[in-house]
Amino acid sequence: MKQSLGAKPLSFPTPTWVVGTYDMNGKPNAMTVAWGGICCSNPPCVSVSLRKATYTYAGIMENKAFTVSIPSEAYVKQADHFGIASGRDEDKFGATCLTPVRSELVPAPYVSEFPVVLECKLLHNFEIGLHTMFVGEILDIKADESVLDEKGNPDIEKIKPVIYNPGSRDYYGIGCKLGKAFSIGKEC
Repeated sequence: MKQSLGAKPLSFPTPTWVVGTYDMNGKPNAMTVAWGGICCSNPPCVSVSLRKATYTYAGIMENKAFTVSIPSEAYVKQADHFGIASGRDEDKFGATCLTPVRSELVPAPYVSEFPVVLECKLLHNFEIGLHTMFVGEILDIKADESVLDEKGNPDIEKIKPVIYNPGSRDYYGIGCKLGKAFSIGKEC
C-alpha cells in the first residue's frame, strides 16, 4: 500500500544544473538549480525555476539570457558550492577555481570545466508562487568531444551527470542502462 507524503516538491530524478548569468556590473555569476528540465522540443527549450531573492534571478531578468552548465561527478563539490554561496557576497568562480567562459550566442557565462553547456535566450518568465519559472530557448549545446559517442551525441555514461534527491538532499550519479527507449516496451 502506498503512503501519502503530502504535497511536496518531489520528483525523481531532478537535475543538478549550474545556471550562469552576468550581474548588473558584468561580473560572471552562477547558481545551482534542481528545479529544471526540458519543457519543449520545437523550439528546443528548458525551464529553470528560481526564487526572486537569488542574485541569479536579477541577472536573468537584466540580460534576458542564461546558460545551463551540466557538471560531471568529478565536480559535485564545486556544483554544490554554487548553490550554497551568493554571488552578492563572493566570486563563486574564483572560490571554486572554475573558469567562466563568455557565451558567443547569449550574454551569459558558462563553466568551462563542465562537459555540457546549453546556451539559452529567455523566452518567458512566469511567477508561480515562491519561484519564477524561466523558459529559455536553447540556441546551442556545446559538449566536450570526450563525452560524445561515435555518432556525435552526448553519452550519459561519459558525461556522468549529477542528480539530486530533494527528499534526502543528497547527490547521486547515474545508474546502469536498462534498455532502449521506444523499444523495450514492445516486449510487454
